[in-house]
Amino acid sequence: MKQLLLSLLLLGVAGGVSAASPAPHRIFIAGDSTAATYGAERAPQAGWGQKFPDWIRDGWEVRNHAVGGRSTRSFIDEGRLDAIAGEIRAGDVLLIQFGHNDAKREDATRYTDPATDYPRFLQRYIEVARQKGATPILITPVARLLYDFRALVDTHGRYTLAMQDLATREGVALIDLNATSSDWIRVHGEEGAKPYFMFTQGKADGTHFSEAGADAVACLVAAGWRGLDVEAPVKAVTADACNALPAPPLPPVSQSVVVQERDIAIEQPGPHEGLGTTTAYPFFADATGFDLIFRKRAFHPGATIGDHVNDKDEIYYVLSGRGRLQLNDTVREVGPGDAILTRKGDRHALAQLGDEALVIFIVYRPVVR
Repeated sequence: MKQLLLSLLLLGVAGGVSAASPAPHRIFIAGDSTAATYGAERAPQAGWGQKFPDWIRDGWEVRNHAVGGRSTRSFIDEGRLDAIAGEIRAGDVLLIQFGHNDAKREDATRYTDPATDYPRFLQRYIEVARQKGATPILITPVARLLYDFRALVDTHGRYTLAMQDLATREGVALIDLNATSSDWIRVHGEEGAKPYFMFTQGKADGTHFSEAGADAVACLVAAGWRGLDVEAPVKAVTADACNALPAPPLPPVSQSVVVQERDIAIEQPGPHEGLGTTTAYPFFADATGFDLIFRKRAFHPGATIGDHVNDKDEIYYVLSGRGRLQLNDTVREVGPGDAILTRKGDRHALAQLGDEALVIFIVYRPVVR
């Protein structure tokens, strides 16, 4: 009996060893908001890394570490590359896509010079992968939907070139997503490409993707990888097939409407990390086919708009109350009837004064990033 039990035990151990499957290889993604994963509350916004599992073969897992707002610098400074280093192992792949936030010159915590800092930080990602026996793959920044005089604008030129040069010097595989995503946008045209981006819910956002856009860009990444290596763990797909993926139609132009401000009032802190509390009135936030943003904001005692650099032209019109306006190098008091034009690239802040709330109208065109 003992001999039988011993034989069964040995068989069980042997069977367990033989049945154990090797740990799956993983694909790690280091990147920014264009690759990040978003919850259901942010729908229909999605990042290509969120959709990438749909384009890989069985036996591989995706670990998406991409986070909105990060650059090569801030991703490292926040310990996010260290977190990947603690997980990644031999046989894994590290996909590296940055550039959108590296170009934010006004923010020293994110900005990188494309000739020096950017390739130097990218080198850190490459070294982490290689030290662990994993494969690094560089991915140039995905294109924005930004047209000027009917021509698509390349907003990442120097960063794309810097990444390409680094890939050549270091012998690292490179997926030129900037090129393929630009071609993808051109295939659909300025208006036809909008459903793939966040031109919805009152937004005009040419940087971030709808679910359809994220799926198409994930497809382009897979196609680019397969173009480098036919044995890559992705589905057999080409850029032409990705370009043909359908998008939902743009919502119809909304009808005329009358809105009562008491029904839409929202309590918010001071904008741009300002102080105190404000009441915002986001008129016509759900309007479609309308390219102006019209807002009213009441700054309660002590509230401010934080000191910041404009990313767009804006008009402020003071309805009531008093405030102290800082506009570039000048400071002045403003009150009812004052209209303020602040231009893109200008620096300004606004502080409420006295006991009465400062109430202003704000008008601007949405930024297409």
